[in-house]
Amino acid sequence: MSASVTRCPGCGSSNIVDDDLYCQAQRVCVDCGSVVSEGVLTEDWTGHTEISYSRTTAVARKPCLNLIKGLQRVKAICRILRVNNEIEKHSQTYYTQAYQHEAFIRVSLQKKEVLAGCCVLVSCRLLNWPITMGTISCLLDADPVVVGAVYQEMIKILNIKAPVFIINDVMEAHSQEYKISSLHVPEELAENSRDLTKRAVALVELAADTWIVTGRHPTPIMMASIYLSWQSLKPNKHRLKLTLDKFCQMAKVNKLKPAMKRIAEMKEVLCKLGREIPWVREEVTPDNVMQQVEDILNYRFALLRRALRTHEETLQAESEASGEDSLPEEAASSQVSEHGEQNSNAPTAEEYELNAKSAQRPRDGNDDPHTEPEGNTGGGESQAPAPNWGKRVLFAPPCVVHPKRRRVERPECKDVTGDEEISDSEIDSYIRTPREAREFAQTQKMLSESEKT
Repeated sequence: MSASVTRCPGCGSSNIVDDDLYCQAQRVCVDCGSVVSEGVLTEDWTGHTEISYSRTTAVARKPCLNLIKGLQRVKAICRILRVNNEIEKHSQTYYTQAYQHEAFIRVSLQKKEVLAGCCVLVSCRLLNWPITMGTISCLLDADPVVVGAVYQEMIKILNIKAPVFIINDVMEAHSQEYKISSLHVPEELAENSRDLTKRAVALVELAADTWIVTGRHPTPIMMASIYLSWQSLKPNKHRLKLTLDKFCQMAKVNKLKPAMKRIAEMKEVLCKLGREIPWVREEVTPDNVMQQVEDILNYRFALLRRALRTHEETLQAESEASGEDSLPEEAASSQVSEHGEQNSNAPTAEEYELNAKSAQRPRDGNDDPHTEPEGNTGGGESQAPAPNWGKRVLFAPPCVVHPKRRRVERPECKDVTGDEEISDSEIDSYIRTPREAREFAQTQKMLSESEKT
């Protein structure tokens, strides 16, 4: 019916008005209420433009359900870490920006969960809140490799320049998780958090100088340094007999299995340096090295140089005894300090102080610490270089000292011609027992009868 109709076909009235019913316009007679024309939207063009459904039904576009859940997850992580409101706001802003980017809009839900933790991590780093990537991975129960990849992709997309965190701040935050103050444990086991952090940072720096930190997760190393610091600050019988398991139970933290290996590696390094202290006459072992930790850390640079020089002299003596002319390259390369300077025979100011302090201590004999070879020095019996050069240097990366076994390629099987010799053991395996012989005969008989039929 045309929209140009001006009279009602029922009553003949001309009092006709337009009535908008939902999204379809109709012409209705005011006098009798009859619908004069309908179907204008489908039949007649009224000059309106096409508008999408979402634009006509909502004033502002609402966020999707996954975005809302992601923001709630960001908020929950912030509350668990007890960060301030500024970090929480920054984290939610970064998550909204990253979620709406095309690189994260069509990814798995697991990656979106990891993205929430990465936004909290970058906000903490920007506002100097010490949180490690291992902590975020533990909260999300995700692979640290995946968390690291998403973190790198996110800061690249959002163009964020995140600062590198300082080990002192991270260690201070980590040490506060251990409930070992005087309010929680007895006085002989209590320790101040500030002193504990200072000693632990020095141990981590020493571990970094001796390749222990290389390629390792930071949390077990921090736990090992906290435990050794706690023992070395007051090395009494109560602390020395307390194992890592009991220490973690007392401090109300979860024990990490790799921390036991890190403790053993740190003690090994401390023993190597402790043997170079001039005024220590007794043999330094992992059982009594805790009493020497303070001196080792105070003179660690001088002790490192002395240990490397002693190791070089030992290798030189071994090479001369075996008829070699020069020092192996691997041992010579290990004589470089952590500052990149080669060690010379001239003593430094720190070594002068070390020697002066040793002169004040009583000496019980003429034993020289330089004559003791290190436990991990390799022998020089063969002129060929050792396959594992990490065994011949004093400090080496763990992946070199304990390399993984590589898969050996097996030679391809040669073609079998049938003329090969058969061993006696193989012939014995071919001889049948009486029962097998009877069963074989019966089978042959049945096959022959079936062929005849």
